Amino acid sequence: MTHDAPIGIIGLGYVGLPLSLRFSQTGSRVLGFDIDQVKVDRLNAGESYILHISAKDIAARIAADSFSATSDFSRIAECAAVIICVPTPLANGRDPDLSYVLGTGSAIAPHLQKGQLVCLESTTYPGTTDTELRAVLEEGSGLTAGVDFHLAFSPEREDPGNPLSDVAHIPKVIGGLTPACQKRAIEIYSRAINTLVPVESCRVAEAVKLTENIFRAVNIAMVNELKVVYAAMGIDIWEVIAAAKTKPFGFMPFYPGPGLGGHCIPIDPFYLTWKARQYGQETRFIELAGEVNTAMPAYVIRRCAEALASQNKTLEGAKVLMLGIAYKANVDDDRESPAYVLWEMLEEAKADVTYHDPHVPVIRPSREHSHFAGRASVSLTAETLASADLILLATHHQAVDYALIARHATLVVDSRNALSDLLKGQAHYFKA
Repeated sequence: MTHDAPIGIIGLGYVGLPLSLRFSQTGSRVLGFDIDQVKVDRLNAGESYILHISAKDIAARIAADSFSATSDFSRIAECAAVIICVPTPLANGRDPDLSYVLGTGSAIAPHLQKGQLVCLESTTYPGTTDTELRAVLEEGSGLTAGVDFHLAFSPEREDPGNPLSDVAHIPKVIGGLTPACQKRAIEIYSRAINTLVPVESCRVAEAVKLTENIFRAVNIAMVNELKVVYAAMGIDIWEVIAAAKTKPFGFMPFYPGPGLGGHCIPIDPFYLTWKARQYGQETRFIELAGEVNTAMPAYVIRRCAEALASQNKTLEGAKVLMLGIAYKANVDDDRESPAYVLWEMLEEAKADVTYHDPHVPVIRPSREHSHFAGRASVSLTAETLASADLILLATHHQAVDYALIARHATLVVDSRNALSDLLKGQAHYFKA
C-alpha cells in the first residue's frame, strides 16, 4: 500500500465521523464506510447528522477531496488501513453482542490486502481482537494476521458534549497483535493523534478501555447510593459534592442522576463480567454498581409520586412533561437514555407523558426503545409548563430556558440539580 492510500473508517457515528474528519484534516485521504445509505448520502452532500459536528467542516473536507463516504465495502481494497468503529451492545441476559464487529470483519475479509492494517476501536472484552475478529478476517481472506496483514486494537475515547474533548488531543492507547502490528498502527495514528500510548498487546488495550468505564460506573453508583441515603437524612448530595471537591487531593467528583445512559457506561462493564465468568472469576463491584445504577429510575419515579401526593394528585392520569431525552447534557445522542426507562415507568403508572428536548426534535428508531420512534418534542412555553401536573427534569441541556420553567411550572422533580439555584427551598420543588 502506498503512503497516500486512503484510511478506511467503518461506522460513521459518534466515534467514526470525528475520527474521519481528524484524519482528513491532517493530510490523509479518508474513505468512510457505513451500511446506512442515508448517512452516506448526507455526508457526501456536506451535511451533518450529529449535533456537535459542523456541516461546514464536513463540506470543507468533501470540497478538498480528503473525505468521502460509501456503502461499497469492495473499496476496502483501496485502503492502507481499516479502522472499525461499530456498536458493541448487550444481547438479552447482558451477554456481549459482537454481531456488528464480526459482521464488519466478514465484510472486510474478502477485500483484505497484504500489508493492510485492521484496527478495532469498538469497546469489547479482552481477547476479541486476537481471537474472534482475527478468525473471521483470516478465514474470509486466506491471509494470516501478523504475517500478511497487521491487526491492532485502539479503544475510542470520545466525550460528546464536552467542548474540551478533541480527537487530536486525547491520548490514544494502541495494542498490536505483534510488535510489527503495533508499529504500523502507531505509524497510522500518528498522522492524526498528538499523543500515542503503546501497550503490550491487543488484550491490554481492550482491558484499558473497560477499566476506564468500570471506574466511572462504580463511582457513579457510589454517589447514586449516597444520594438516596443522604436524602433520607435531609442532606443534599449536590451540596456535599460541591464542598468535597474543594479538597485538592484524594477526591474526584462524580455526580448522581436518574440512571446511566449512552453507549459505554451502562454496557461496557458487563463485557468484562461475562468474560470473567469464563475464568471462574467474580466481578462483585461491577455487579453491585449495575444494581445500584439500574435502580435509579425507580427512585426518581417514587419521588415523582411523592411530589404529586404533596398536591393531592397521583401518577395515574397526571400530565407529565419530561425535559430531556438525550442521555447526557448538550448532545443529541439518546442511546440507552434513562429518560426512556422513566417514560416507560410513568406510562405503566398510567401517566400522560410528553417531552421537550431541543436536540432530539423527533425520536429516532433504536434497538432499545423503538416503540417511542416518531414522537415529537413539544414546545417549551408558559402554557405547556403551566398545563403540566409535573415537570420531570431528566437531562440538563444548556439550551433550555430554566428561568421560564421556574416562573411557570407548578411542580418540578429535578434529577440533575439544574433548577436548584432558582427553586431551592420552594414547596413545589423536589430533587430526585
